[in-house]
Amino acid sequence: MKPLLPVAEALQRLLDAAPPVSTVERIGLAASADRVLASDLKAQITQPPFNASAMDGYALRAADAPAIGSELTVIGTASAGHAFEGEVGARETVRIFTGAPVPEGADSVLIQEDAEVLDDNRIRTAFNVTQGRHIRPRGQDFMRGETVLDAGTRLSFADLTVAAAMNHAELAVYRKPLVAILATGDELVPPGGEPQVAQIIASNTFGVAALARQAGADILDLGIVQDDDRLIRAAIGKAIAAEADVLVTLGGASVGDHDLVQAGLKAEGMALDFWRIAMRPGKPLMVGTIGPMQVLGLPGNPVASLVCSLLFLEPLLHKLGHQAPRSREITVRTATALKANDVRQDYLRARFVGEEDGKPIAEAFTKQDSSMMKIMAKSDCLIIRPPHAPELPAGAECKAIRLRD
Repeated sequence: MKPLLPVAEALQRLLDAAPPVSTVERIGLAASADRVLASDLKAQITQPPFNASAMDGYALRAADAPAIGSELTVIGTASAGHAFEGEVGARETVRIFTGAPVPEGADSVLIQEDAEVLDDNRIRTAFNVTQGRHIRPRGQDFMRGETVLDAGTRLSFADLTVAAAMNHAELAVYRKPLVAILATGDELVPPGGEPQVAQIIASNTFGVAALARQAGADILDLGIVQDDDRLIRAAIGKAIAAEADVLVTLGGASVGDHDLVQAGLKAEGMALDFWRIAMRPGKPLMVGTIGPMQVLGLPGNPVASLVCSLLFLEPLLHKLGHQAPRSREITVRTATALKANDVRQDYLRARFVGEEDGKPIAEAFTKQDSSMMKIMAKSDCLIIRPPHAPELPAGAECKAIRLRD
């Protein structure tokens, strides 16, 4: 039997075989949050399109107010959306409001708190006026034709704001990776059902789907399929027909008499890359391809399924979706001593119980069985124990995988 594949090598082989999604689609701005730009985004207008007042006050010529106490005549008003039509002449001023175009001839704005209002439409300055003060010059933010957002940007709320300001109603973005999820097993019953003797509630799909969505994917739920090779092959065929980028199978990837998934995948044309990883939980992870579709066979145990999703599915989806890899690795201190490890890399569920020198103190749960979902839900991180790691004393530093933001 071949030796178990190290985790790092398994991940690299998975990513090397997965080119990013190349399909581009145009979608409305309102639907573009967290999508990835497929091309540089250039400004279609100049912002601001004119010299604009940054404050409520009076537009004037700095030369007409050389000192405090200068008096000027108010000849009109300019407000946002309503420009003053005319030119500011000697010892004249225009009442102006934030966002309004600065009138021709004016080169400064005196804020209203620094102006004393007199009779006969006149004001007296109560502050030294300097040229250009409180004016936002034309193009201060961006100019027409300027590249403001680069291709590959994952669009944040701030990115959408500037895209709207650049007068873009639609954006060219990469299609989201499509992940088909197939759960198999006669023992599985959907939530809300009534399990019979020897049956359990199916839970893996929901956690894996949630993680995939958070990583930027769309989901095709193929449901629960019984341990029947024809039904399994039919479900795999649906994923192929839908042109899924990734097919995730849950359970049945082993080689027991009732583990039919691997055989069904091979019958549908899967080229198996590797199977069996030197990790705990998650050893029976399976990776292959059916044409351009990546296949990720996850273990049936819920915790093993989630750990493998964090370590393999999330990085895969980030690459497919043109996103920068997300690092979840952190340094922690152990709350208790940890035993020496064997040939498999362990991922111990743990919770934070304090902090020392800016590093979280992580306490591994006593029970680590890969079927115990409650412990996973209570965990803040997974303590990493490399193969052949020696015993680790309490308070020692080690690496961990962060589970929560």
